[in-house]
Amino acid sequence: MDTLPATLAEGTEAEVMYQFVSMAPPSIKSRLQIATTRIGGGVALSVRNDATGFWSKALGFGFAEPITHDLIGRVVDFYRAQDSKGAVFQIAPSVLPPNWNEISAEYGLRPDSYWVKLAAPVEDFWAGRSTLSVSPVDPGNVRDWATVTFRGFGMPEDGFTEMVAGSVANPDVRPFAAWDGDTMVATGTLFVRGEIGSLNAGATLPSHRNQGAQSALLAARAEAAAKAGCRWLIAETGLPAKGGSNPSLNNLLRAGFRPLYSRRNWNWQPDAA
Repeated sequence: MDTLPATLAEGTEAEVMYQFVSMAPPSIKSRLQIATTRIGGGVALSVRNDATGFWSKALGFGFAEPITHDLIGRVVDFYRAQDSKGAVFQIAPSVLPPNWNEISAEYGLRPDSYWVKLAAPVEDFWAGRSTLSVSPVDPGNVRDWATVTFRGFGMPEDGFTEMVAGSVANPDVRPFAAWDGDTMVATGTLFVRGEIGSLNAGATLPSHRNQGAQSALLAARAEAAAKAGCRWLIAETGLPAKGGSNPSLNNLLRAGFRPLYSRRNWNWQPDAA
């Protein structure tokens, strides 16, 4: 099997995150204090009024230009200019330079948990079934889709549902949902970028877990990606600690995804350096 280049995997994930945050309505950008920028081939996202810290991320770097003191300094300068409370840098291990320890120390980037990047050729994908019905989300249900996503993840909804709902104005962002009768109970998103289909934002309400919703959503999105001309599917999720388990990772592996690499999160705080 061919291997998907890291530049495509990282670039697609960066663009997904950029669309989720940058497409927020102006009123929500003001309320959440959102700022986004593109630097050196990557993206930097700042959501100052986010108690979770999840949405302030810098990723996609190291391909258009190498990782250097100057590049990381420009990204940190962006966060300082936004008075950001913190951010997570996500950089593929293949592009980290030999002097990364020196660079990370200079800017106070502290190592944290790992994520695993996965990929599968479309033709190798397989996913199970569910008694729940799965379909694309029509425009009238986009707000519900965003709400169920945040409730499934146990994340704050206020302002953030409007932020993510705004991303579907981009036709490459395709929301899906699983239904129990007339009730939406699980969600997932397909982002189409050329020959790459990114499967992300899979969340299920606690009341409907372990009913195959995410496997069915994976299958529906993979089929849609194939119809859109995608050759590859990608996803990313948290790498569990030794002896631990991540149900999302297990679902992806069962569906035919294979790990490309593990990528460490690096936390930046304004008082770090």
